[in-house]
Amino acid sequence: MVTDALTEELRRGRLRAAVDVTDPEPLPAGHPWWGLPNVLITPHVAASSAAFQPRALAFLRAQAERFISGEDLVNVVAGRY
Repeated sequence: MVTDALTEELRRGRLRAAVDVTDPEPLPAGHPWWGLPNVLITPHVAASSAAFQPRALAFLRAQAERFISGEDLVNVVAGRY
């Protein structure tokens, strides 16, 4: 099962994960992910507000302006692969 394989890699510290959809859903109280420091779990409804679309568009516009002007982008996630 994919969830079991992911859990094993998370336990080993090889991966980090941010999830809003889980298998099973909802994630049971005793699931190992709840106790792992390298796992961020958010509700599946994280983006369902009236404020999301205007904020996302403003962020996209600001990022595009940064890119065009040669500035560093913000909120860039980079890792070793």
